[in-house]
Amino acid sequence: MTGPRPGGVTLVAVIAWISGALQIIGGVIQLFPGGQNFGAGVWAIIIGAITIVVSLGLFRGSNVARIIVTIVFAINLVSAFFLLFAGGPGAFWSSLFSGLLALVGILLLYTKPANRYFS
Repeated sequence: MTGPRPGGVTLVAVIAWISGALQIIGGVIQLFPGGQNFGAGVWAIIIGAITIVVSLGLFRGSNVARIIVTIVFAINLVSAFFLLFAGGPGAFWSSLFSGLLALVGILLLYTKPANRYFS
């Protein structure tokens, strides 16, 4: 890690942390009686915890964390692209927003200041 953390990296790390926290909350809700699925709840909690750990890696300047987030964002981008055309009418806007968020996240992680920070 070289120099101060760029604002774009901080933004992506905060979004990843919030996403992980929301996954954990959603997972806990699914564990209670009346929840959708116990297994899905446990899985959401695990994924949420991993997401938070990776976001903390971004805060610390871990290049491994940047690579993991890039892979996840790339998968989200491809999924959003397919859902734009395969999803129903309501899926269009959420897919568009999700895809744009993933694309912006990738771009922010590979700016010149971000590259210096992760080097």
